Amino acid sequence: MGLEIVLVATGAFLASALATGVVRRLAMAHGVIDVPNQRSSHAVPTPRGGGLAVAVVSIAALLILAGSGRLSWSLAVALAGGGGAVAIVGFLDDRRALPVGIRLAVHVAAAVWALVYLGGLPPIQLGERVLSLGWFGDALAVLSVVWVLNLFNFMDGIDGIAASEAVFIALASLLLSVLGGATGDVPSATAVFAAACGGFLVWNWPPAKIFLGDVGSGFLGYIVAVLAIAATRSNPGSIWVWLILGGVFFVDATLTLLRRALRGEHMHHAHRSHAYQWLARNWASHRRVTVAVALVNVAWLLPFALFASLRGDLGLYVAAGGITPLIGLALMCGSGRAEGTSARR
Repeated sequence: MGLEIVLVATGAFLASALATGVVRRLAMAHGVIDVPNQRSSHAVPTPRGGGLAVAVVSIAALLILAGSGRLSWSLAVALAGGGGAVAIVGFLDDRRALPVGIRLAVHVAAAVWALVYLGGLPPIQLGERVLSLGWFGDALAVLSVVWVLNLFNFMDGIDGIAASEAVFIALASLLLSVLGGATGDVPSATAVFAAACGGFLVWNWPPAKIFLGDVGSGFLGYIVAVLAIAATRSNPGSIWVWLILGGVFFVDATLTLLRRALRGEHMHHAHRSHAYQWLARNWASHRRVTVAVALVNVAWLLPFALFASLRGDLGLYVAAGGITPLIGLALMCGSGRAEGTSARR
């Protein structure tokens, strides 16, 4: 990375940390507080909406990089335009709950926006073949973006977990790009995004002084998903690397959704049946769970992602090898278990 990108990333970290403090004071002054209830994983009323700082700083940094020629305008507009829309609807939802249909419509529109500016889903590597999936791939990409931005919302239930996950995915993908000698604009965008998330994490690390809110969790998921698609434009095997890096979130959110759907539960109703939520209650600690997720990311998933980045022809199989054990682990920890049942069986 060039010096200019390092400077912009450093500025993004500092600006995000400062802006989060400002948002916290405003949230407290205007009563934007997450008050604990029977579905909460926290016990102390805490300001929410801190993700607004991440969104504003990230978008500003992306536009600065695009204006200086360090980032293509197509990627900057894909990230800033759709991400801004997701953040706005999340901000409104934080203030007053919006109908699910409105939120979903904005999420789909943002995903379509990104695919238009990225030129659709790029060809992806399956074994030794690089395949273009055409319109089916574009539709699958839209659904994937919508799912990832929502799963970050689902997984943002304890202190520090969503922001630290975004930092890990961004920094790990950046590291693998540098090691692989990758060029292009995705590493630049990833660097400033990681920095903005890191500035927020200063306030959100357990015990959290402010929460992301929907304005932040949806924005984080959207940026991660769009960057994954963008990275695949220059390397058809990158999609598997990003899937591996986000394995903990993908597995827990997907298993929980499926098990709740099989029981006939309403998907948009609040609950505490993710594996990480069961662990937080069993261990009586948010910090221990967040640290445990970080350890799984670094000690288990990062080596798989490294191998997948070196052997793109094996990416699909490496992803399966890295993620499959997490399915069993998540089920053991309670992913999707009905809340009225025992935490141990």
